[in-house]
Amino acid sequence: MGKKALKQFNEAVKFLKKQYKETPSVGIVLGSGLGNFIEEIEVEKEVAYEDIPNFPVSTVEGHKSYLVFGKLSGKTVVAMAGRFHYYEGYEAQDVIFPIRVMKLLGVQTLLLSNAAGTVNPSHKVGDIMIINDHISFFTPNPLIGKNIAELGTRFPDMSEPYKKHLIEKAKAIALTHNYDVKEGVYVAVTGPTFETRAEYHFIKVIGADVVGMSTVQECIAANHMGMDVFAMSVVTDIGIIEHDHAITHEEVLEAAKNAEPKLATIFRELVAAI
Repeated sequence: MGKKALKQFNEAVKFLKKQYKETPSVGIVLGSGLGNFIEEIEVEKEVAYEDIPNFPVSTVEGHKSYLVFGKLSGKTVVAMAGRFHYYEGYEAQDVIFPIRVMKLLGVQTLLLSNAAGTVNPSHKVGDIMIINDHISFFTPNPLIGKNIAELGTRFPDMSEPYKKHLIEKAKAIALTHNYDVKEGVYVAVTGPTFETRAEYHFIKVIGADVVGMSTVQECIAANHMGMDVFAMSVVTDIGIIEHDHAITHEEVLEAAKNAEPKLATIFRELVAAI
């Protein structure tokens, strides 16, 4: 398993290095409804997932399916326009495949974004929350199985999964723009169903602020490989409310679209500060 996986990563890396000669230092993963951030990047090369050896292909509405290479705030970056989710039927190892490839391409800092539901009563739809920690008991750990020693240690430390120095820089950026940015804990569930009322209450009780269906597996893989991780959630729905209201994917995408300019500004200026 280990040697086979490493061979698959290296095949993808070899292919991508032929497509784009420069070494990206920052990797970016865009969540549901946040794909327009690609327009912030001075695009130099786009590569469709289906053309990359061993790469999965995204199937979710609201997600595109290609890697973008180029410049952002003077840095060389690679961005995923469309990520992979466990609920699509992929194995956890498939979900993190692009993260492994990014690191092997030279990426040192990984920026993650997602759309999330909130259980924090001080949040409202359209808020942006910096993730300072996560709870990952509900999705399979992507490191289960034989460890690939060339990539990282068997038992990675997760005491600082999201780097404090990046969080502080992002908060300072938000302050200069008078953005009311929240900070808190993200819990990942499998999806694809939105949570029941009882589940939202449970998520709140265990100490989370927001809940989503991505990000955590990617963060674990990045930490395993020694990357610095920063992540932000856009609050796209309120999980615990008194009146009856069914959440739709369309509403999630609309809320993310409205909040995207703030997230884009923070990401852009954070990349400049790295």
